[in-house]
Amino acid sequence: MASLEKSQKYPTMPEVVDELKRMTDIGFPIAAMSLVGYLKNMILVVCMGRLGSLELAGGALAIGFTNITGYSVLSGLATGMEPLCSQAFGSRNLSVASQTLQRTILMLLLASLPIGLVWVNLEPLMLTLHQDPDISRLASLYCRFSLPDLIANSLLHPLRIYLRSKGTTWPLMWCTLVSIVLHLPITVFLAFTLHLGVPGIAISTFISNFNILLFLLCYIYFTHVPEEPLYAPLSQPQPFTPSSTPSLGKEWGILLRLSIPSCIAVCLEWWWYEFMTILAGYLSKPRVALATSAIVIQTTSLLYTLPTALSASVSTRVGNELGAGRPGKARLATTVAIGLALLSSLFGLILTTLGRQAWGRVFTGDDEVLELTVIVLPIIGLCELANCPQTTSCGILRGSARPGIGAAINFYSFYLVGAPVAVVLAFVWRLGFVGLCYGLLAAQIACVVSILTAVYKTNWERESSKAKDLVGKNDTLAHADPTVKCEEGEEIGVGFMTTKTCN
Repeated sequence: MASLEKSQKYPTMPEVVDELKRMTDIGFPIAAMSLVGYLKNMILVVCMGRLGSLELAGGALAIGFTNITGYSVLSGLATGMEPLCSQAFGSRNLSVASQTLQRTILMLLLASLPIGLVWVNLEPLMLTLHQDPDISRLASLYCRFSLPDLIANSLLHPLRIYLRSKGTTWPLMWCTLVSIVLHLPITVFLAFTLHLGVPGIAISTFISNFNILLFLLCYIYFTHVPEEPLYAPLSQPQPFTPSSTPSLGKEWGILLRLSIPSCIAVCLEWWWYEFMTILAGYLSKPRVALATSAIVIQTTSLLYTLPTALSASVSTRVGNELGAGRPGKARLATTVAIGLALLSSLFGLILTTLGRQAWGRVFTGDDEVLELTVIVLPIIGLCELANCPQTTSCGILRGSARPGIGAAINFYSFYLVGAPVAVVLAFVWRLGFVGLCYGLLAAQIACVVSILTAVYKTNWERESSKAKDLVGKNDTLAHADPTVKCEEGEEIGVGFMTTKTCN
């Protein structure tokens, strides 16, 4: 018995290598896809810059606004389906995965309606905030022509997660790559050849996303198997009873209790960078601070590709293994992922420390901006030491259907720790933009310590039991309760801010 426990606690090298291979097979295409998406964003910025400084300013305002009010919300809501789909594929309950996909698409489409209304009314909103009228007009124009992109993203995000949850990531990369190859000529044609300007850039963006969607739908249609239905009814056929409607409501309730905290967790971290940009505009040299902030955000976006891939990989692996009733394998996937995250974070630190001069010159030739960039990039590298394990651990929590823990940790780390530290250092101690970066570092340290503690204290056997109740084949999702009882009778929920635990 003791030897069995030891083997469970200390996996063998072949087991580690096998898990590493599984995680790499899932994560490498995701990392490549993220890099391709990074290039797409650079194409947008470069083309706006070619149109003129006014167009660049209006486009930058529009991109920031759409990220905060739209894309972050849709992306966050969609991640709520990760634990349901990954655990359903692990338990081979394919109907649950299909139903979750459909519900998530419908949820995102409904969420797009109020988002679209906000985008349409961007110009009067910006004028109320005393923004420049010309910049506000161009930003509003970009948002109006980007409205179809809400539909594209409402379909794309769930499809990507659905395919990723069953380990099918290479088609995601190839479909994205082909679309981005077409994106540059489409953007140049619309913006410059047809002289559509900023609207042309917005149109090219949603055309590229619809291209990716078309390629993915073709792949799903031509490669599906009979055991995996492309369409499963949102509710299982059953005689009508007074409890039928409450059961359907419970199914939606489970998805919402996972999606809402997932959305909060994503948005809280995403919005903090926008918060830092806004504060940079109030410093003594706002032009230098804002230019450096733009370089920092581009740097963090690039460095974020590796932890994003690891987070997605471990979320899939943990969910699959918990759904299959193999808690030991889920624990092994967690250990391997955190180890990879620590190695990746070292890469980020080395890049931002040794290559800070060369990297800064890629974006600017201004001596003041370059000098400040060289100072803050090593701090961003230290942030990466915490960010990579923290982002990876968020994937572990998602895979085990505990996004509420990540939301709570992100809130107090970024807004109760990071924000006050940033304000005090930047404005009270007058460290300027360097102080804002130290605030980010404080937030990341608080976040990684808290989230690694939560992962370390995970009871994997109990999480496997929860997965069985949630997506097990013996009970349909309509009858699954996302709250399981511990032996002592205390509740473990999957919702936001769950605090009760088992002894």
